[in-house]
Amino acid sequence: MDYTIKEKASQWLQSNIDKESKKAIEHMLTEEGSSELVEAFYKDLEFGTGGLRGIMGVGSNRMNKYTVGMATQGLSNYLLKTYPHETIKVAIAHDSRNNSRKFAEVTAAVFSANGIQVYFFEELRPTPELSFAIRILGCHSGVVLTASHNPKEYNGYKAYWNDGGQLVPPHDKNVIEEVGKIENIDAVNFEKDERKIQMIGKDIDEKYLSALQGISLSPKAIKNQHDLKIVYTPIHGTGITLVPQALQRLGFTQVHIVEEQATPDGNFPTVVYPNPEESDALSLALEKARAINADLLMGTDPDADRVGIAAKNQQGEFQLLNGNQTGSMLIHYLLKKWKENNKLDGKQFIAKTIVTTDLIHKIANHYSVDCYDTLTGFKYIAELIKEKEGIQKFIGGGEESYGYLIDDFVRDKDAVASCAMIAEMAAYVKDQGMSLFDFLMETYVQFGLYQEKLTSLTKKGKSGLEEIKEMMRQLRETPPKTIAGEKVVKVVDYLEGTEKDMLTGDQKPIDFPESDVLQFFTEKGTKISARPSGTEPKIKFYFSVNDQLPDKDQYDQVFRKLNAKIDTIIQEMHL
Repeated sequence: MDYTIKEKASQWLQSNIDKESKKAIEHMLTEEGSSELVEAFYKDLEFGTGGLRGIMGVGSNRMNKYTVGMATQGLSNYLLKTYPHETIKVAIAHDSRNNSRKFAEVTAAVFSANGIQVYFFEELRPTPELSFAIRILGCHSGVVLTASHNPKEYNGYKAYWNDGGQLVPPHDKNVIEEVGKIENIDAVNFEKDERKIQMIGKDIDEKYLSALQGISLSPKAIKNQHDLKIVYTPIHGTGITLVPQALQRLGFTQVHIVEEQATPDGNFPTVVYPNPEESDALSLALEKARAINADLLMGTDPDADRVGIAAKNQQGEFQLLNGNQTGSMLIHYLLKKWKENNKLDGKQFIAKTIVTTDLIHKIANHYSVDCYDTLTGFKYIAELIKEKEGIQKFIGGGEESYGYLIDDFVRDKDAVASCAMIAEMAAYVKDQGMSLFDFLMETYVQFGLYQEKLTSLTKKGKSGLEEIKEMMRQLRETPPKTIAGEKVVKVVDYLEGTEKDMLTGDQKPIDFPESDVLQFFTEKGTKISARPSGTEPKIKFYFSVNDQLPDKDQYDQVFRKLNAKIDTIIQEMHL
């Protein structure tokens, strides 16, 4: 065993940690617990650009009160350096995961011990409400304890800045640097100052729900279709605290909760992964939707920042929609209604990530509304909203991984507001004699049928990391000349910061932060994106193909054709 692993474990033993943790480390140091020791101490749990995320347990490579404390001490130190003459304020929230409340209390204790004013949610709340609270309380920063849609063994720590968005440059790197300076547990001040901690809850709920009511675009349609049958599941998460209330506030009277998943529970007993992107996570909701002949099904992840939906297709069967489909419909609905309501004046914009469907560009162009691309990660959309403040108004946006934002009173993806707007959209189209699936078909007929697919390759360990680097190197040095028989006409390299015309050889700079992403575009609008994951030992390939849909009755035929094209591309790339 590497000597440094035992050395690090010994340092923890000698520090001021609790007896239970010491006992666990002592067991790990025996031969019987040696494999556990390696996993727990072979490295430090890295505070990345989004904060912490890892398996819960004792050790430097685990989510526990001490790694959370060290992260909070580093963030506190940075806040104190950045705002030396101000009363610093932070907000803290947590989800339903095991230990989330405990970690939130540790976070509050460390902030308060450093003289920082803490606004602490009295009970679990959705992540978007934390973003909202930072903004309306005038906080300098905030933290939410969540591991989003990861399995039950995980927890996480997401840090926010004063605009309500997650940390972006230079603050992300600066906080990482400060956290890195906390070399041992004894450098953390855990002595809670109760005077610095103020509980919040219902008052913020009320302000958030009022803001949400203010973005409704079709109150008349909701009134006409108030009895739209909606099935909702929070998948044992925080959505139960606000989504049913939000739908009720808008006027919906037939909201049916999946009772088996209504109680917050960090063990997520009815699912393997509490992820609305996974069909299994919505299986109970689908059963209920079929039983009551629902119009719409919606499910949110544990911290309620992502939403998955299902609607009845042309055969009358419930079909789960992917993130690109839901996002495209939302943007189509928002722009359609903004135009109908005479609210478009050329000073609005839409935003999406570079791997999200370009169908959204087509829709925005039709309504003469600017559509901006950002790097993957919702924090970049939040940063863009901040940059455009006072110049252009953000209408809505999203990413293919089931995260959307409507309006700008929150600065992170918001499944509560998304559920409200999706339900309103369903009421609006039903008022016109259509289903949501009909509206999706209408969108495809008008703007083209876009089909996307994501393939992830897992390459574990040091050798896997090298393999991923080699794959990206080869793609850079010898990019494909054709894809599925179509000429590659453009290559965008976000690491090099260049866009190359493959027909002329001309190259120009792009105005994007540096990121290890490559994109290939063909003459017929096919797009392939290659992106190593920043948090997992994976490389992700995003495929996007499109064709005209002359009539909704030809959907199945064109859909199969596009799927076959994606399969051909995957074979050509030996993935």
